[in-house]
Amino acid sequence: MPILLARFVRAVRARVRGWRAALAVGLFVFATSWVAMWLAEPVSNPITEPQNFWWWFLVTGSTVGYGDYFPETGAGHLVGAYVVVGGIAALTILFTELANHIQSVKGKRMKGAVDLDIEDHIVILGYTAGRTERIIGELLSEDRTRDLVLCAWDDLAEHPMPELEHVLFVRGDLTAEGVLRRACVHRARTVVIDARDDNEALTLSVAVDHLQPRVHMVVALRDMNRAEHLRYVSARIQCVQWHMPNLVTEEALDPGLTQVYAELMSNVRGSNTYSLRLPSALAGEEFGVCQERFGRVFGATVIAVRQDDAMTVSPAWDAPLREDTVLYYLADERIDARRLLSAR
Repeated sequence: MPILLARFVRAVRARVRGWRAALAVGLFVFATSWVAMWLAEPVSNPITEPQNFWWWFLVTGSTVGYGDYFPETGAGHLVGAYVVVGGIAALTILFTELANHIQSVKGKRMKGAVDLDIEDHIVILGYTAGRTERIIGELLSEDRTRDLVLCAWDDLAEHPMPELEHVLFVRGDLTAEGVLRRACVHRARTVVIDARDDNEALTLSVAVDHLQPRVHMVVALRDMNRAEHLRYVSARIQCVQWHMPNLVTEEALDPGLTQVYAELMSNVRGSNTYSLRLPSALAGEEFGVCQERFGRVFGATVIAVRQDDAMTVSPAWDAPLREDTVLYYLADERIDARRLLSAR
């Protein structure tokens, strides 16, 4: 019987792969052993009853052997030995195939060859050693469970950050739709394009916009004058300076923030940033009172204060303002000290 089983196992392994081979061996041993046990054991032995035999087969084939049911005849003992050998063969095949499958999946993940199935994530197109790790670290600083997909060209052989559980890896031609779909760009919340040069950034933005026109796209540029070309692709694209990776992460996490920065740096539309030294008559007021006055009377917003040579952006509402405090505010026009005092 063991010789026949060995031949059967070889035949199965030659024709059936994976867990199906273990299942085929297990079913074959179960069926043949049940018939053999029914012929070998007397009717008085409950081991051959359907509700009992499957349990005995399971604990015997796994070599646990509780002993609640057992064969009584010599022929029955031979059947038991056959079940032990068959169980070991089935389990060996199963564990071997599981190990091979796990190793194969791990290898594919390391080499970026897997097809992902995620959504509402951030995709980073392009890899630069050191810089990309910094960007990803900042993106994960607010939420360590955020899913990120790093997409790199074929010249990066393996996942550069496999220790980060929520950073997935896809490798290939980043302009190919198939590669972008493997990274689930069509279901992403944000796509960050951090290309090797501005021409490549333009090409990647076209590919992404074709696949997902409404995605929040952040493009890092060496020459910000190229932003006009990207506007032809989509007016929704946000361009940031390549040499300031912190702006890349800020725009990725808070869409439109770079536009706010641009507005603060420009007075084309009549709004600008000014400073004012707090009149001594207002010393001791809480910051909230001052802020309320600026907004109600002048339509302005105090964004920071300097006291004792220390700058505080967005101070606490109840923070006291001391004499010689400098206020930094946004307004359509400059506000002098006399106008501020008259507004009390």
